[in-house]
Amino acid sequence: QVQFVESGGGLVQPGGSLRLSCAASGMIFSSYAMGWYRQAPGKQRELVATITSGEITNYADPVKGRFAISRDNTKNTVYLQMNSLKPEDTAVYYCNFLPPKEKYWGQGTQVTVSS
Repeated sequence: QVQFVESGGGLVQPGGSLRLSCAASGMIFSSYAMGWYRQAPGKQRELVATITSGEITNYADPVKGRFAISRDNTKNTVYLQMNSLKPEDTAVYYCNFLPPKEKYWGQGTQVTVSS
């Protein structure tokens, strides 16, 4: 009964910040690499940031230097700190395994960057 529940999205102005959370359940969380993904209107879902079980991180070029992924294994939670947000970051953000498993996509959390 693996579940991922995303939260923390909202409406922010360009240049603003948000911190997203993904609460995981139904698995030994610390054993798995995780990713944050996003899907903008009219576009394919894309990988944004990844973190391994050893806490090695990687980022897609459009967010490099602005976003930071982290995890707290005691809370079974992965975070995405988003700074210097741009309108192009507007999307529904999801967490999932790396690589993702189709059946475990959740509802995501909406991030809207607009002035």
